[in-house]
Amino acid sequence: MIQLRMLEHRLLRYAGITLGCLIASCSINLFLVPSHLLTGGATGIAIIVYYLAQLPIGLQTFAYNLPLLAAAWKTLGRGYTFDVIIGTAIFSFCLDFTRFLNAYAPVNDIMLAAIFGGVFNGIGYGIVFRMNGSTGGFDIIGAIVKKYYSLNMGGVIFGFNCVIMLVAAFLFGVAPAMFTLICMYMNAMVTDKVIAGFNSRKAVLIVSNQSEHIAEAIMEVGRGVTFLHGQGAFTRRERNVVFVVVTLTQVAKIKMIANAIDSDAFMIIMSANEVMGRGFSSPGIRAGNVIKRYEGKGT
Repeated sequence: MIQLRMLEHRLLRYAGITLGCLIASCSINLFLVPSHLLTGGATGIAIIVYYLAQLPIGLQTFAYNLPLLAAAWKTLGRGYTFDVIIGTAIFSFCLDFTRFLNAYAPVNDIMLAAIFGGVFNGIGYGIVFRMNGSTGGFDIIGAIVKKYYSLNMGGVIFGFNCVIMLVAAFLFGVAPAMFTLICMYMNAMVTDKVIAGFNSRKAVLIVSNQSEHIAEAIMEVGRGVTFLHGQGAFTRRERNVVFVVVTLTQVAKIKMIANAIDSDAFMIIMSANEVMGRGFSSPGIRAGNVIKRYEGKGT
């Protein structure tokens, strides 16, 4: 039974990686290639060579990844490399399989191509990364450099992509390289959104002398609350700090509750990109009723 579930999970994961690779490949062939734009990583190098010599992008991408995969096999282990090999092979195949889409470019404006190419690229890569997959390329270099030199992966990958942009600017002009940067920015933004999830949460910290009343009121509108024990550095006074994670639409309710009970409450609201656990159903009690009940308790 356990083996069957593991097999189902693995098949579902590879199906998600395939879907992400297909979306990213369609984006490259529909938006980027017809507009003479680039993308980052080994695929960006393959696109440059394609513009110069018309060699298949997917075949090039796979070929450029072979020495990187060999290095990963020796330095990062078989488990990591096996998943990267699968992702690289699927992505390379999809790139050449969807090559016919070059003739069906939906937009002629290079700015629109950069924006939508980046968006759909980000969706595709985000799905791949959310499934804990990889399409190889500079991700491998970044992982190896991080292991041996403790450098930030994002910085290493960004540095290599900047080199690609400089080469592109020298070969094709500054304008295509600048539009490619727009595409890469959109790609990174959407990828992060897909990985973290679009349903963002907010983490709220409330410091108040009426923390018990505030916590009780927040729980009545359907949110769980945690007390963090704090102490003022100047007054040395100990008090409970209210910690609660809410949806974006519930932030206003929490602010109203805290302000109604203690107008001097100190509140910090932070972004929480990914929250896992129970208790995130919509509150079933109106916040207004709770505020009225607790108004005056802090005075």
